[in-house]
Amino acid sequence: MAAVLVRIRAFALVVALLALVTACTPPAAPRVPQGAAPAAPTSRTAVFPGEGWDRIASPESVGFSRAKLDAAAAHARQLATTSFVAVVNGRILVDYGDTTHLSYIASVRKSVLAMLYGNYVKNGTIRLDKTLQELGITDIGGLSDQELEATVVDLLGALSGVYHPASYSGDDLASAPPRNSQKHGTYYLYSNWDFNVAGTIFEKETGRAIYDALETDLARPVGMQDFRRDLQKKEGDLTKSMHPAYPMWFSTRDMARIGYLMLRGGNWAGRQIVPTDWARRIVKLNTPITEMNPPHYRSERLGYGYLWWIFDGPQARGPYEGAYTGVGAGGQFITVLPKLDLVVAHKTDFSDGKPTVSREQYLNLLDDIVAAYCGTSC
Repeated sequence: MAAVLVRIRAFALVVALLALVTACTPPAAPRVPQGAAPAAPTSRTAVFPGEGWDRIASPESVGFSRAKLDAAAAHARQLATTSFVAVVNGRILVDYGDTTHLSYIASVRKSVLAMLYGNYVKNGTIRLDKTLQELGITDIGGLSDQELEATVVDLLGALSGVYHPASYSGDDLASAPPRNSQKHGTYYLYSNWDFNVAGTIFEKETGRAIYDALETDLARPVGMQDFRRDLQKKEGDLTKSMHPAYPMWFSTRDMARIGYLMLRGGNWAGRQIVPTDWARRIVKLNTPITEMNPPHYRSERLGYGYLWWIFDGPQARGPYEGAYTGVGAGGQFITVLPKLDLVVAHKTDFSDGKPTVSREQYLNLLDDIVAAYCGTSC
């Protein structure tokens, strides 16, 4: 009997020891599917730049290979890239060129406008379901009854079905179907008419100039280092359309602040600059690549949200899962990859006929930066 009790006590002791070991052992990392990147090593507390950006001394300390980042910078030197900066966990991982240089950010302006909309949508100043007719929107030659049914949210998603000429070039209106052939909300077409009218509506409904809102609602709160209000001026051929474009001029390092604000859900060091729900909504896939027009977009990597391009399709996995980007002609990009806690801002100053960087060239460079991620195996 005594022997049995000894065995029972011994067994109980073993069970207790096993339970203790299990409790003290951290859970195994989940298996990463083939072709996907493991979770990035993010800081426990979000870091925000002050007057300037802090720099990561050792890329390997945050899971990136210095040698591969140097190779990415060498790649940029082969392109017409003016500058780029990659930020991880709120600090500079790698940069190239003069990131203080101010130049035209082209259609990235539209992604910035989407952010400006947020507070005014939240407080009811702008209603996304209002139609062009309700808003009193018209244009040279007038709009049809069908076109006037388009809503604000249709404009933000490039789904208005209005194919009126725009005052500013750089879109796909040359590939538009006939006017009045598509009902609003059903057919994607990247149209500067939509985007310029979205700017008109912002000013009409808020009573504020876009550039004033840009300065007070975004540039100052996130501490843009190089912002100049005097450089921001509207442009457009008003004989084609009465709705001008709203070009913006930023430095690359300030573009990175915009991307980092989005990465943090619109929050900057504890202050909610863009409502969280809105920051998430505008970068949610609204038009998948299978529904993009013209059809050549369907073989590429980007669908569309609300004035932001969204990574979609077979390659939108691993580090590109949930990723999105602002895209501007000539090589202007603000790209956010939440899986790596990474923001990449890239700019090409193509004034005076200088060379440009294509979307494909930039995405190849971005792939190089992403490929530098080595996790705990650096």
